[in-house]
Amino acid sequence: MRDLAYLKLLAREYPTVKAASSEIINLIAIRGLPKGTEYFFSDLHGEYEAFIYLLRSASGIIREKIRATFGYIIPEEEQMELANLIYYPDRTLSALGEKCTQDWQRITMNRLVSICREVSSKYTRSKVRKKMPKEFAYVIDELLHVDYNDENKRVYYEEIIRAIIDTEVADKFIVALCELIQNLSIDSLHIIGDIFDRGPRADFILNELMNFHDVDIQWGNHDISWMGAATGNPACVCNVLRIAISYNSFDVLEDGYGINLRPLSMFASRVYRNDPCERFSPQILDENIYDAVDPGLAAKMHKAIAILQFKVEGQIIRRHPEYEMEHRRLLEAVDFEKHTVAIDGKEYPLSDCQFPTVDWSDPLKLTAEEEELLRTLVLSFKHSSLLHKHVRFLYSKGALYKCHNGNLLYHGCIPMREDGSFEEMNCGGRMLSGRALMDYIGEQVHRAYFLPEEEPEKEDARDFMWYLWCGAKSPVFGKDRMTSFEHYFVEDKATYRERMNPYYKLSQQEEVCLRILQEFGLTGSGSHIINGHVPVKIKDGETPVKAGGRLFVIDGGLSKAYQKRTGIAGYTLIYNSHHLALAEHKPFNPNKENTPKVSIVEKMKNRVMVAGTDRGEELLAQIQDLKELAAAYRRGDIQERAE
Repeated sequence: MRDLAYLKLLAREYPTVKAASSEIINLIAIRGLPKGTEYFFSDLHGEYEAFIYLLRSASGIIREKIRATFGYIIPEEEQMELANLIYYPDRTLSALGEKCTQDWQRITMNRLVSICREVSSKYTRSKVRKKMPKEFAYVIDELLHVDYNDENKRVYYEEIIRAIIDTEVADKFIVALCELIQNLSIDSLHIIGDIFDRGPRADFILNELMNFHDVDIQWGNHDISWMGAATGNPACVCNVLRIAISYNSFDVLEDGYGINLRPLSMFASRVYRNDPCERFSPQILDENIYDAVDPGLAAKMHKAIAILQFKVEGQIIRRHPEYEMEHRRLLEAVDFEKHTVAIDGKEYPLSDCQFPTVDWSDPLKLTAEEEELLRTLVLSFKHSSLLHKHVRFLYSKGALYKCHNGNLLYHGCIPMREDGSFEEMNCGGRMLSGRALMDYIGEQVHRAYFLPEEEPEKEDARDFMWYLWCGAKSPVFGKDRMTSFEHYFVEDKATYRERMNPYYKLSQQEEVCLRILQEFGLTGSGSHIINGHVPVKIKDGETPVKAGGRLFVIDGGLSKAYQKRTGIAGYTLIYNSHHLALAEHKPFNPNKENTPKVSIVEKMKNRVMVAGTDRGEELLAQIQDLKELAAAYRRGDIQERAE
């Protein structure tokens, strides 16, 4: 009876045998098409200009399409001009001025139609039509399907172009074609974590992603920290402020998310007025446009929020002995009379001994002013409408991991022991590891944000968000400790060392990757792990392809902060119906040519069709349902309705 009830619901959309049969034919045809092109990006870190360029250029693939279509017809300079028009149509048209003649418009529209025809060739006509802007859908559809062997059709094509120019909508039509080419070049987009921090405007990146037609996100530790701040976790609030201030990213805080920093700046300028805070000077990789802050004041704000963070972190650690992080309550390990700190049983001299807000009889206690400041900052995060819009998007499109088309996607690691077994964590009295641990963590991340404030489990889930940022068994962190305190207050660089989880060494072995894939139900010969989090230092001879081709680590340093260490500016992994390819990015320069170097790293034995993808399996199930509906109509179990 449940099956019949479901078929009756399906009959509302397909009221006759003819309608059901027509959709069956359509779905079978779609399964016979080549799979769409998937793009994998990782560790965007607020670098919105570089990311938007890579997104709009399809990491150099649009440039390749132009070269393949016009390489022997138009010179290189004109090819680049056409590419830049496709990436930034409004800006390019505005800059043309008098050069935008009717002849230029006619030639450009013809070229754009040719590129559009090329990038749309693997999709059904109906899918392409759905992506077209409504006002030009009919015209674009006609131009894409002209029969050039028919003289009448060729004249018809030319008349359409002439009419577009004569009615003075050529610029709008050119923009529509450029955006359609961008849209068709990337079928689906996977972001392997860390949208936030270091770069100037993560909010711009999220705005762009929210407008993208098919995207999923695997949360990174920096994303989790911002999500934790949105839940009202004080330690996460302090952490995201500390990192943003340390990278001079005031615009994203105040102009982007409307976070009121005035109480912090007033507090810091007064409490640290006689402290130069030299070790807290911000790294100025990008200049602020809307909220320029004096570097001296920024350093004082940086120190103020760091001390506040160490206090509230220590309180969380004290509340949660199960985190096994007592050794990280370092304010309590300071001997203020000797000006030393005890780390792992050894004393180190402090490089900075000015702690005007610390009561050494109770180092983790907040002053009355700090309590009020923290309350104000937390409320500012909780009341930021754009931040919560973005965080809800991260929840709706995100997860800790994703299995898709035979590939396993996650940001950090699957926690492991030295012997290659999966590390266990105490999760509410249950010892969990591997996939079960990842699933549990995903549930807790949702509970931290969506549980009502009055629920007793809310605070524990919220505290757990901070643990995920820096806890030793956190899969998005993957290290034994976060040594921020040492960087600020200890000269001895031996204390800065953060030991990576054994996963990072073990995952270089193909058999370990196969074991991880099997843990997540992926046993196919073409399965891969796609990973971010740890920048690949290509200048030191490292490669993003590891474990015999089973592991792709695609964090190559899109963030400017990493580029001196990596030698490049990140990777895009591109998976089309023919092959897997890596696009190696150059450091982004808006005044230079930025097309990445694209290299094929694995060829498919047979071209991958939609039938061989997860979407193909879904379509097959739909086909079976429609066949059962058609059979029910023919048996008389369900009556057909007039369409």
